[in-house]
Amino acid sequence: MGFLINSGMAIDIFEPLKDLQGNKLKSATWYRNAVSLIADRTSPSQLFKSGKLLGRPSAGRMSMFFYDPKTKARLPYYDTFPLVLPLEPMRGGFIGLNFHYLPYGARFAFLQQLQSLASNGKFDQSTKIQATYDQVKSNKYVKASIKRYLYSQVRSQFLRVNVDEMALAAYLPVAQFQGASLGSVFAKSRRTF
Repeated sequence: MGFLINSGMAIDIFEPLKDLQGNKLKSATWYRNAVSLIADRTSPSQLFKSGKLLGRPSAGRMSMFFYDPKTKARLPYYDTFPLVLPLEPMRGGFIGLNFHYLPYGARFAFLQQLQSLASNGKFDQSTKIQATYDQVKSNKYVKASIKRYLYSQVRSQFLRVNVDEMALAAYLPVAQFQGASLGSVFAKSRRTF
């Protein structure tokens, strides 16, 4: 697994959201509560120590990495530790969806909507979200989360987040915004929905 949050159960964030031990449906509230139990022990550096690190983002899987935007002087705010689902390569980098720009409930809803683009129905380490910009551009969450990333500005390796870990990763309180508070970022993002 990319990074192990709860070794006692396999997490399937898609159809249906079930705890394999109790066969109970999982809600956004369950994921938020599960993450709150480990939030005080979770930091970007701890995630990197326990995870699968790659030199480039893995297509179809989320990644976390440290980033220093080239144009930060012109940006009102930015995330230095993004959680990104890469969509397409671009010259010198890639375009992706940074889930940290979305309020927690929107993150969960967006993940549920992206399930239709899964490569298979297993929702395990073999599954990829095969999304392109053209496939998601009309989704209401894209405007707030779409970002361009330059490899020259990446300041770490990429921590791969497999599909079965995406829901928990989306709730981890590890966003590192500069220039605005998390509440302010969420308020501005909500205006784009």
